Amino acid sequence: MSKLKFIDLFAGIGGFHLALHKLDAECVLAAEIDNMARKTYEENFTKLSPKLFKNGKFYTDVTTIKTEDIPDFDILCAGFPCQPFSNIGKQRGFSDTRGTLFFEIARILKDKSPQVYILENVRGLLSHNDGNTFKIIKKTLLNLGYSFNYKILRASDYGVPQNRPRLFMVGFKDNNIEFEFPKAKPLKKTMSDIFNAPCDRDIGYTLRVGGKNSPPGDRHAWDWYRIEGQWVQLNSTHAKEMQGFPKSFKFPVSESQTMKQLGNAVAIPVVQAIYKNIIKVL
Repeated sequence: MSKLKFIDLFAGIGGFHLALHKLDAECVLAAEIDNMARKTYEENFTKLSPKLFKNGKFYTDVTTIKTEDIPDFDILCAGFPCQPFSNIGKQRGFSDTRGTLFFEIARILKDKSPQVYILENVRGLLSHNDGNTFKIIKKTLLNLGYSFNYKILRASDYGVPQNRPRLFMVGFKDNNIEFEFPKAKPLKKTMSDIFNAPCDRDIGYTLRVGGKNSPPGDRHAWDWYRIEGQWVQLNSTHAKEMQGFPKSFKFPVSESQTMKQLGNAVAIPVVQAIYKNIIKVL
């Protein structure tokens, strides 16, 4: 099989990019509007995927991307904005302008007809607005001629010690393709490995964007752990490993921005496991 090409929409710091690049796929277009996230993306991918930047294909606003400027590609990846559907946000869904950005994905699928899409969002999307938001998304993708498979996957089932339940959607232009999400595997790395000391939890809390600095023991606290009987606060080195990013991945931003970016990212081992199953059936 020749090298598959993908686009990375709502790219954040490039979790999808890193996951697929490691499995020999090529990113031909990316888009991310947040300036701080763009800094991190450029820091890590300018050398890894130089043509993306030389060809001017790292866009800011996905709504400004014209169809004729999109290179041909095989896979559309998008962790589209979750705040409109998240418990942390006000759950306004499609009434929030960020929610309507899903239809930019639909536009590009309609205009370019790639073989596959991989979408990621919070699990709250399933129940948002009594399930009607999810029904609209499913109906839109089916009407474009794609199959529709979805499942909530936890990062801890794919090699990293973090709960992180996320909704993944995968669809193929060829409706005859039967796709199965990857099976869970036993967890070999625990939070004790992350801290390099005995921890009272094997699986860590889901990394989040909000709620940081809640006091130890508070039910909202996600960044405190008991290590050998003492409270220890999570830092970005721990968080990076919990998301499956390599030690070499750099953050040219502040510690608080780094934690925010990691909280918004996809867990790399989960995406890789999904992509491996996609390769099997293509």
